[in-house]
Amino acid sequence: MKRGLKLLLLPMFMLMNIVSVACEVCKKQQPKVLSGITHGAGPQSDWDYVVVWITIIIVMISLYYSVKWIVRPGEQEKEHIKYSIFNLD
Repeated sequence: MKRGLKLLLLPMFMLMNIVSVACEVCKKQQPKVLSGITHGAGPQSDWDYVVVWITIIIVMISLYYSVKWIVRPGEQEKEHIKYSIFNLD
């Protein structure tokens, strides 16, 4: 496996092992899917799930493009503004 891929997967697997425990009252109030994970009342309607999934999708797209443009920005022109910062002549 490539080293870069290992470095990306390592935090994901580490986060999967974190166990968060809700109190007994919260466990009873949560839907079966979220039982024992979060504190509080939980989702009030199906729209809460829609909002959360849309947010997750937006965050994942943003993360993808952030990493992509940091790794390979694609700027090749010598007159690009970044060269005025890197060239301190």
